[in-house]
Amino acid sequence: MTTVVLADDEALLRKAMAALLPLEGDVTVLAEAEDGDAAARAVLEHRPDVLVIDLEMPGTDGLGAVAEIRRTLPDQVVLMLTRHARPGVLRKALKLGVQGFVSKSADPSHITEVIAALHAGRRWIDPDVSALALIDDCPLTDREIDVLRETGQGYSVADIAARIHLAEGTVRNYLSNAMQKTQTRTRHEAARYAREHDWL
Repeated sequence: MTTVVLADDEALLRKAMAALLPLEGDVTVLAEAEDGDAAARAVLEHRPDVLVIDLEMPGTDGLGAVAEIRRTLPDQVVLMLTRHARPGVLRKALKLGVQGFVSKSADPSHITEVIAALHAGRRWIDPDVSALALIDDCPLTDREIDVLRETGQGYSVADIAARIHLAEGTVRNYLSNAMQKTQTRTRHEAARYAREHDWL
């Protein structure tokens, strides 16, 4: 029996997975979470064998939640569900020790197989996820993406600097570079452009 915590902001998808995964394999769903903060709390409370978490969520996203969890549970097994697998995101997730990537459109039976594989100590990256990640048309660096993501959440330059531990001048430089690369006039336009191109 493999215990899991499910984290996805799409309630319909999360509820469907919670119902289907136990039918497809030897899986017990201990808790569900609708965002990254709730996911971190649920994992710390329930200590599941595997965290199944959506990459894209409002507020604290999947990567942010995993980083938070890693501080207390460095060996937590994580399966990340994603629609968009950009190389920068894959690199970050692998650095955080995420063991598996599966497309959100995958069949529940496949997801249960991957959960079992990860619980057994193996790694898994779906071929369609790795193929998507190879098509890299994003000119932004990981740090430029970081500051644009924070900009998109509505934070000021000072707030961004504090949140990602950089000097304000450095944040301004990254934003300036991002605006040049996206050919936009403001940092908010740059963040919107990057989001529309699935770079964030």
